[in-house]
Amino acid sequence: MTIQLKLKNSEETVIINDYVYDYLSTEPYLAKIDFVNQLRMHSSGCAFFQKAWTLPDKKGYTTETIYLHKLIAEKWLSDTKTADKRLVGTTNGDKLDCRVENLAYRTRSVASRQRKTTSDTGYTGVYRENSKFRAVISNKGKTLHLGMFNTAEEAAVAYNTKSVELFGEEGKINKIKN
Repeated sequence: MTIQLKLKNSEETVIINDYVYDYLSTEPYLAKIDFVNQLRMHSSGCAFFQKAWTLPDKKGYTTETIYLHKLIAEKWLSDTKTADKRLVGTTNGDKLDCRVENLAYRTRSVASRQRKTTSDTGYTGVYRENSKFRAVISNKGKTLHLGMFNTAEEAAVAYNTKSVELFGEEGKINKIKN
């Protein structure tokens, strides 16, 4: 079963498992800081808790930041963390879907590949050149030209095909707009 938590600074909600909610609500420190009711939307799109605390000598502040997805992964997925796979990401690309089954540790290269595109076409690896669309993909530091296409969608399909060929399930797949 899942629970949706409203974020403090946004109309968005974050999705978590019911047993995760139980833990976040009853773990003594997290309950003391009212963690579940103080979650906010980070500029990167994920949910986090942040609070400034006065230092014991009252001569300054320290800021505590806890990212929800990282906290959950450390508690329920720590056995899948390796020297290479140290970054937490979501398998479906939705940073507010923090269900345990949607979180995974990944390598820096996989995390980089899974980032949202900055291309004006809306597709990773697809760029407009005059009236055509170029598809490119990077592998081992080299850019591979996949061809020129009449539509951005055709170029995105070419990118997707090569991404699966090169990276398997860790490859980025563009969601083709109909």
